[in-house]
Amino acid sequence: MFPLAKVLPVLAALAVLLGVPASAQQSWKKDSMVKLEKELTARYGEGQRPRIERGLKQVAEFWRDSDGDAAVFEDFVRRHFIGDQAELDTLFARCEKLFEQLDGHMLEIVQAFRLQVDLDAGPIMPYDEIFAAYDPSAHVTDDLFNNKLAFTVLLNFPLTTLEERLREGPRWTRRQWAEARLAQRFSRRVPAEVNLAIAKASSEAQQYISEYNIWMHHVLDRNGRRLFPAGMRLLSHWNLRDQIKADYREKGGLERQRVIARVMEHIVRQTIPQAVIDNPNVDWNPFTNEVRASAVKDHDRPAASGNVTASPEPDTRYEMLLRTFHAARLLDPYSPTAPTHMARRFDEDRELPEARVRAMLEQVVSSPLVPKVAALIEKRLGRPLEPFDIWYAGFKPRGKYTEAQLDEITRKKYPTAEAYAKDMPRMFEALGFSPERARYLASNIVVEPARGSGHAWGALLRTSPARLRTRVGRDGMDYKGFNIAVHEMGHNVEQTLSLKQVDHWFLNGVPNTAFTEAIAFVFQARDLELLGLAAPTPQDEALRALDDFWGTYEIAGVALVDMAVWNWMYAHPQATPAELKNAVIEISKDIWNKYYAPVFRTRDVVLLSIYSHMIDGFMYLPDYPIGHLIANQLEAHMRASGRIGPEVERVARLGRLAPDEWMKKATGAPVGPEALLAAAERALATIQ
Repeated sequence: MFPLAKVLPVLAALAVLLGVPASAQQSWKKDSMVKLEKELTARYGEGQRPRIERGLKQVAEFWRDSDGDAAVFEDFVRRHFIGDQAELDTLFARCEKLFEQLDGHMLEIVQAFRLQVDLDAGPIMPYDEIFAAYDPSAHVTDDLFNNKLAFTVLLNFPLTTLEERLREGPRWTRRQWAEARLAQRFSRRVPAEVNLAIAKASSEAQQYISEYNIWMHHVLDRNGRRLFPAGMRLLSHWNLRDQIKADYREKGGLERQRVIARVMEHIVRQTIPQAVIDNPNVDWNPFTNEVRASAVKDHDRPAASGNVTASPEPDTRYEMLLRTFHAARLLDPYSPTAPTHMARRFDEDRELPEARVRAMLEQVVSSPLVPKVAALIEKRLGRPLEPFDIWYAGFKPRGKYTEAQLDEITRKKYPTAEAYAKDMPRMFEALGFSPERARYLASNIVVEPARGSGHAWGALLRTSPARLRTRVGRDGMDYKGFNIAVHEMGHNVEQTLSLKQVDHWFLNGVPNTAFTEAIAFVFQARDLELLGLAAPTPQDEALRALDDFWGTYEIAGVALVDMAVWNWMYAHPQATPAELKNAVIEISKDIWNKYYAPVFRTRDVVLLSIYSHMIDGFMYLPDYPIGHLIANQLEAHMRASGRIGPEVERVARLGRLAPDEWMKKATGAPVGPEALLAAAERALATIQ
């Protein structure tokens, strides 16, 4: 049974959501609003009536009994409604200055508390997990409603819907957009315990994923042979996938790819033995699922005591996913304009409706170009496609180099994270930034060795740096680490420019995560050029376009799975981890069979569910294919305009407008798959 103290706020919020008064005591609101509207209109003039009506409605919607009775409500409105433009400008400026300080310092505390679990800085102790799960900002919105600063904002600035932003946004000034973003931060009144629960579930899922390594020298093929080098430790899913990509140019790569694909299947189906996860003391044959103590020592870990068994991981993967789902659902009663996590992710975070995103992704995965590109891949491989060929990497210009050659170059060039940081100004100049801007960007990015695969973390204070995290091994940064670092560096450049060069702090950032992914993809596609290895030829550009198309085809299916899984969880909120596992497997097979089986001629494949983002990303995966679509639009525009650096700077300064509004100003067209499909069609003609 739930404690009554926790149930009552949920019931009250549901009452608001359903249009039912939260309490009979609040029946006075209507009378007070009518009285105040007349009084304030008489004081400030008829021209202020629309603002007065809207402000009163916004405050009343979130006002609770605990905030005060009719007298308190009326006194607050009389004191805090601003009908003079100069005074309103002062309030807006004060909010920009102080919210930057608040958000920026809260973020710095979070980063400090997570440092031990995020960086490769020694063992994680139990108390480190507690620090990492703590979010000091969890109480902030609650506090700002309680002290009525949130009501001051809602009384004076418009809380807009997605429909309004899409309809009216093209005619708004920059200041109007900034005011809309200011009010949006108070579109929900969420108790602190809900925010803490979400932070806790997120931290636990991230830690689970960050330690999900497979020691590949101890993974055997069908015949019991060791195909991978000693000491190789691959993180799921990133490193496993990237090893598949690397093995297209390596001797014996096909057999290694088949082994990794079988490992992935076991992870998704949860038939992977618990004993083999991040454990180099056992050998595992994923074809027979047999486990035994290993006689090979390629590590410095002590041997575990007790018998070695093949007992499977107990659906932990799906238990973690359920935890994030249940944590996200805690927000539903407090989000009247977006009452599900999907609505919040699409309507509020991405500002692209779910149905529209699904239609764009389906346009890609069902494109008639897919079988044409697949036929070209089969021709280049000299064999029929196998399911893991959704990660085919033979189009990349780096196909001219072996993984070992690239590893040797990057390890020598970047033995430490500091070495990478020192080389950033040169890389920025190679991307077309001026020497002055290159130094500026490098001075605003801190490079650190990541415990996981790597990530970028922007600042919210204009005086603070962005953070670039990537894996750096004991013998230096391998090519996978460098490739990820270049991607994250693209994020950092966007984060720096869209915070420190934008005109209004409330417009800092980009429309949604997909846009920063797009800029990161533009950087990542030039990783070899940044190493000084090759200048792209027209043939290289065509191959890159095909690689991007094939990669979007793959990740679009992954995103469709992620979306379908979240919809399934909402339809089955009482599901167990085992039931969720079975549902994910069936959803994966259904989407594969519809869009991939006709091309691969193999049915019931579950590889689309291997992505770790599905477990700890709170439905993050759709941002990747959207990012590919946006990146192609940006790429086409930048190719026509010349150097990348100045254009990245220009578009980053647009800030957090609505996606189509941003894209029209950046490239002249709304968001869509047309640029990606057109580039792939041209590339096919060039190659053939």
